[in-house]
Amino acid sequence: MIKLHGFYRSSASYRVRIALNLKHIPYETLTHDLTLGEHRAPGYLAINPQGLLPAIEDEGAVLTQSAAIIEYLEERYPEPALLPADPLGRARVRALFQLIAADTHHVTSMRVSAYLKTRLEHHDTQVREWQHHWLTESFGALEALLAKSPHTGRFSHGDQPTLADIALVPQVYSARRLGLAFDAWPLIQRISDACSEESAFLQAHPDRHEEQRK
Repeated sequence: MIKLHGFYRSSASYRVRIALNLKHIPYETLTHDLTLGEHRAPGYLAINPQGLLPAIEDEGAVLTQSAAIIEYLEERYPEPALLPADPLGRARVRALFQLIAADTHHVTSMRVSAYLKTRLEHHDTQVREWQHHWLTESFGALEALLAKSPHTGRFSHGDQPTLADIALVPQVYSARRLGLAFDAWPLIQRISDACSEESAFLQAHPDRHEEQRK
């Protein structure tokens, strides 16, 4: 069975949980509490020297970085597919995923906000303003990309969840926790709501995994 090293509120861990659920892959969760610094403990650093979540262990191998993990799952367990069959569709979905995973995710990262507060001595209100600014930049661009594409359907690409939705939902969750309203992005809100009706997303939600912290 795959072992998932994660934390219930880690959006990157959330992504991997969704992918595992969509593919109906059983897994065991090993929790490392980010708020207690457990991801920096020697035992976990021996698994992932970067000290970031998630990581998975499968057949004696360790994989890190959520994008690489999900692509691995896609290749090893191809059904149901998380990427379209056509090259252009695959490129579009990967680009939507990267807009969030590479260009937006760090804005809500605990380690980034902690650095801004402790090392740069920014007040909570300043950090929140910084977060809201960059989240607004990203979600505005994402809304525009979704709105102008004929490939946007019930989900970000067509009528089945893809890699793009796996990135979108955890980022919306994180942004809402920071008090960001989504009135300006109705398409993002609609797609996120559609995902929330799917069992794979429901079962991956942090509320379903918070007890593992204890």
